[in-house]
Amino acid sequence: MGFLARIDHHTNLFQTMADTVGVDLGEAVFRGQLPPEALRGAVLSCTACAGAADCPGWLAEHAGGSSVAPSYCRNGSLLKRLRAG
Repeated sequence: MGFLARIDHHTNLFQTMADTVGVDLGEAVFRGQLPPEALRGAVLSCTACAGAADCPGWLAEHAGGSSVAPSYCRNGSLLKRLRAG
């Protein structure tokens, strides 16, 4: 997978993870809770996650939503903070 395809893939994983745990990333950026550089950093963090291959299955199992990201998620604490508001 090329670099840009990998970034796109992890952007989609992170966006879907955020949606699944009830975080609106666009709204978080708009409100200043998530600076754009932090959003980029979160996507890059996702690319280095050892559990990223497990995300599609986890996301499918939690398609109805979840209150927390899986324990292996490198962005779990960020998503938890954003969810809390």
